Amino acid sequence: MSGGVPTRSRNARRVLRGPRPEAVPVLVARACALVGVLDIAAGVFPRFRHSRMHTIAEVLPGAFGPFAAALSLCAGVLLLLLAHGLKRGKRRAWRAAVALLPAGAVAQFTYRHSLIGVVISLALLAPLLRHRDQFNALPDPRSRWRALANFVLMGAGSLVLGLIIVSVHPNRMVGDPSLADRITHVLYGLFGFEGPVDYQGNTSWTVGFSLGALGLLTAVTTIYLAFRPEHPAARLTPEDEARLRCLLEKHGRRDSLGHFALRRDKAVVFSPSGKAAVTYRVVSGVMLASGDPIGDVEAWPGAIERFMDEAKAHSWTPAVMGCSETGGEVWTRETGLDALELGDEAVVDVADFSLAGRAMRNVRQMVKRIERAGYETRVRRVRDLGDTELARIRQAAEDWRGTDTERGFSMALGRIGDAADGDCLIATAHKADDQPGEYGDLKAILHFVPWGDDGVSLDLMRRDRSADPGMNELLIVAALQAAPKFGITRVSLNFAMFRSALARGEKIGAGPVLRAWRGLLVFLSRWFQIESLYKFNAKFQPRWEPRFVVYRASADLPRIGFAAMQAEGFVNLALPLPRFLRRRRSAPRVCAHSVAERDVRAA
Repeated sequence: MSGGVPTRSRNARRVLRGPRPEAVPVLVARACALVGVLDIAAGVFPRFRHSRMHTIAEVLPGAFGPFAAALSLCAGVLLLLLAHGLKRGKRRAWRAAVALLPAGAVAQFTYRHSLIGVVISLALLAPLLRHRDQFNALPDPRSRWRALANFVLMGAGSLVLGLIIVSVHPNRMVGDPSLADRITHVLYGLFGFEGPVDYQGNTSWTVGFSLGALGLLTAVTTIYLAFRPEHPAARLTPEDEARLRCLLEKHGRRDSLGHFALRRDKAVVFSPSGKAAVTYRVVSGVMLASGDPIGDVEAWPGAIERFMDEAKAHSWTPAVMGCSETGGEVWTRETGLDALELGDEAVVDVADFSLAGRAMRNVRQMVKRIERAGYETRVRRVRDLGDTELARIRQAAEDWRGTDTERGFSMALGRIGDAADGDCLIATAHKADDQPGEYGDLKAILHFVPWGDDGVSLDLMRRDRSADPGMNELLIVAALQAAPKFGITRVSLNFAMFRSALARGEKIGAGPVLRAWRGLLVFLSRWFQIESLYKFNAKFQPRWEPRFVVYRASADLPRIGFAAMQAEGFVNLALPLPRFLRRRRSAPRVCAHSVAERDVRAA
């Protein structure tokens, strides 16, 4: 490979291929899902139990005895819950299924004396036992927040399913209860109490046992998730951070996103030699890396192999967001994954930047107008700021954030002013007011992280909403003009997704497909700032560096895209507290990595 990257043989690359789902886990998962759906249908719909499908449904695990409806619902829901884990080859899902199916077989024989039911249970159990070596994936990182999510989702599902159970017996229902009465009956039934709706014959017992089983199942699964040992997602330890900083000191010039690997909500795997590393975060079962591997390019294959081994061990979907062309070549050649161009990074060469010329007319006029309005700029290293001013800048950046969720993953550090980040660059805009606000004369902030020893990458842009428009343009120009003083020769700005499609789609001669694709991107820009970021970056006449997403299969792209949106903060599945109930964020922790860093350097 060009660039000194060692290549592996075809057999070696095959070993490192992504963990594609095996045929047996997928088939078993589908079988469990089908059995679960039939069990639920047999327990809910009385007509289904007397249809031709009854001969099949009644012998499935859970559909036996006088409590057939309640047990069918429980078995169906549990099998549906297990199906996803079985598909991913999870060991614990396999153990649960192996325990559930024999229990169903014993119940079939004990209560119904049904040999057919035993055969069906064992028929599904046989491939589980025979191919147990394919169900060895370790559990995902977890926290007790999943108990709350389970309670909300299971509770909502039980309520909907309960309404169906209450309403599918119209001929046996006494009177014509309203929707409110039916909801009340469901809620009472989930807690094991009798509700206001009454039925003729034994139907009341059937409905009562079914609702009680749903409520018990919701309670048991929630309690289990709440009290099981907590294994939160891995965080970057001070020792790992020290090792990454040493790698960045030697090889940080290669990738403009390298410093963002120091986010402390990421985990890291190192190559066997320790000369390269890949940082990642697990989101919704996707093992998401960002940028190129850190360190010596010769050692990248070893770090990538460790990354793929970790993904295979947990049955995570491997993916890389925003790697360079060289990084994409290494990932695809070493693992057999595919790469797709995601967009372009805007890089400005300081030596070539000038406000002169017609192309820079709009930026030049905006900067002059703002300067005439009384604004001034300051560009400094973080280590040169006093504690009081740094605390004010940090608090202003927090309060000026436009969303409740901190956005950013692949091109965001997630902190300002940490003692370990003294080389970061801060550009601020100031304007003296007659009545200074909470942050004095501070009006806007730009934060840059190091890119080797002669470059910086834009991290965040924040401004006071009452300030004049054009603060970001003013501070970028100020940073570019002050760059030579700090020995900076290149500045990486924002990442523009699908930049080439937007640029080509607006040119004369663009085909209908390209124009339609551009129109869709423009429409999506109302929520995701696709077009606006491209046009903002283009103002500064940058050179465009392509960035890629690396993925295992085309079918994984929607899942990877959703996980990336979660990581970047565009989709938040958690329930945040109202802003007025939150504590003010305390000063960020100081990374106590100096001792570990000395040990690594000595080694």
